[in-house]
Amino acid sequence: MQLPQRRQPGPGRHNLSELLSQAEGIILGKGLQLRQAVACMLAGGHLLIEDLPGVGKTTLAHLLANLFGLEFRRLQFTSDMLPADIIGATVYERDTGGFRFHPGPIFTQMVLADEVNRATPKTQSALLEAMEERQVTVEGQTRRLPEPFFVVATQNPGTQLGTFALPESQLDRFLMRIEMGYPDQNAERDLLMGQDRRIMLDHIEPAMSVDELLRMQAAVREVHASPAVIDYIQALINYTRRSDTFRHGMSPRAGLALLRAARAWTLLDGRDAVLPEDIQAVFPAVAGHRLEPVDATASGQGVEHARRILQAVTVP
Repeated sequence: MQLPQRRQPGPGRHNLSELLSQAEGIILGKGLQLRQAVACMLAGGHLLIEDLPGVGKTTLAHLLANLFGLEFRRLQFTSDMLPADIIGATVYERDTGGFRFHPGPIFTQMVLADEVNRATPKTQSALLEAMEERQVTVEGQTRRLPEPFFVVATQNPGTQLGTFALPESQLDRFLMRIEMGYPDQNAERDLLMGQDRRIMLDHIEPAMSVDELLRMQAAVREVHASPAVIDYIQALINYTRRSDTFRHGMSPRAGLALLRAARAWTLLDGRDAVLPEDIQAVFPAVAGHRLEPVDATASGQGVEHARRILQAVTVP
C-alpha cells in the first residue's frame, strides 16, 4: 500500500498539537490515553474510562471539557439515582396552572457520568437514547440535546462492592474504552512534587472553540479510507465472528466505530488517508469492551484478546 503524503498542519491541526501538549502537562505519562480520548471526541463518540479510583479518570474528563471549551456537568452515579435525575421531569406549576419540563443535567455539551456502574440498570438505561440518538424522550415528547454532545463515563472494576455490570447494549454505545493505569515512577514523582492538578485545571484555557471542534469532526469524516483499509477492517470483524473465543462477533455498528476512530487517529497524525497502523492503534480501545469471551473466567480481558486478533489477522 502506497503511503499518503503528510500534509502541512493547518490551523486546526496546530490547535490539536497545542491541546495535546497542554493535556500532557496535566495528566503525566499517559500520552497514549490522552491521544485516544482526543481521537474519540474528534470522531464524535462517547468515552468509557475504566480503572481503579484515584488514577485520574475524573481529572481527564474535566481536562477534556476545559480544553475543548465545552459546557460541562458532572453526575455522580449512585444506587438510589433515578432516570429523572438525569433527563429531567415535567412538573406541575401552580402559578401557571400548567406543566413545565425541567431539563436534567444531561442537557449539556459534555456529561461526566462518574462511577456509572454504581447506578442500577434502570438508571443506566436512561443514557441509551441520549448516547445513540442525541435526544431524550420524556412523556412522549422528544427533545434534542446540544451539539456537540459527549458522555464521558468512568467506572470502577466490577470486582468492587456496589457495582452493577453495564449491559452489552450500553457498552456498545461507547466508541472507546480506555484504562488509565498507574503512572510510571518518573511521572509519579513529578506528580508528587508538582502543583495540585485541580488547581492547574482551573487555569487551563481552551485550546479549541466549539465551532473549531465541529469543523474538525467534519474533517474526520472526509479522511480517505481505501478499499484495502476497508478489507482490513472487514477481516478483523469477520475473525471475531468466526472465532470460538467470543460469544458474539463484532457488529456492523462496531465496524463503523472502528473506521471513525481510525479516521480521527489519522487526522491527529496530520494525514489525509487511513493506514493499517491507524486501525491497529485504535482497535483495542474500540473492540475490547465489545468482545465477550466464552470463558467466563477470562472476562475483562478484552484488550488482550483484541491485541491477539491483530497478531492473527494479516494486513491485506
